Amino acid sequence: MNNTGMTIDLSGKTALVTGATGELGRVMARTLAGCGADVIIHYHVNLAKAEELVAEIRGLGSNCLAVPADITNMDAVIKLRDEAAAKLSAPAIVICNAVIQYQWTSVLEQPPEDYESQFRSCVMQSVFLAKVFLPEMIGRKYGRFIGINTECSMQNLPHQSAYAAGKRGMDGVLRVLAKEVGEHGITVNQVAPGWTISDRDRLAGTEANAEYEKNIPLRRRGTDQEVANAVAFLASDLASYITGAYIPVCGGNVMPAI
Repeated sequence: MNNTGMTIDLSGKTALVTGATGELGRVMARTLAGCGADVIIHYHVNLAKAEELVAEIRGLGSNCLAVPADITNMDAVIKLRDEAAAKLSAPAIVICNAVIQYQWTSVLEQPPEDYESQFRSCVMQSVFLAKVFLPEMIGRKYGRFIGINTECSMQNLPHQSAYAAGKRGMDGVLRVLAKEVGEHGITVNQVAPGWTISDRDRLAGTEANAEYEKNIPLRRRGTDQEVANAVAFLASDLASYITGAYIPVCGGNVMPAI
């Protein structure tokens, strides 16, 4: 395809964003809708924020549906798929973004259940979403599966062990998946944000952090919109020949090496 205009056009496609009511999730959902996609808003408990986001996205001219689910449970993900297909359409784009939050501490002090929750929300969510949504993509010979990873997967700094373990496991699953489904026209990629500025920071006035920024080649924290832009690119036909990639969006704070 000759994309001389270099426009990100997702018209006619439906995107699922898990954890869409979160700080980054809502920006990704708005951005995909702004590119013309219809959007399935997954949420766990925050119905009010989900309804607010649905109204906002419909105001952009896209169809939108909010569906609750526990993404660490296979049956709940199947129910999510069935409701989305009945009320909107099966997604051609799946953004694996939801994650369970917890307090970070040392390996010796981190509760064992935190490692289990990270495994379920990072690794098993990826597995469940693949099992439930990729068969439809295989049938269409087209699909985009994008996992939201983290710079922490490469940093492995103190107090990151449960989070890094979950995200590194996710990385392994998605690299293998890229090799297994590529023949069907499906790409599988990862976007790895750094410590990203979100609306929470804007409201609190905490966008800047000199200690963190001094080690970043671009000398600033990235924004949620910059992460969402990378996701939209990978979701589009402009990225049709990119698969199996782990793409940091962190100002160069980590750099995968050859």
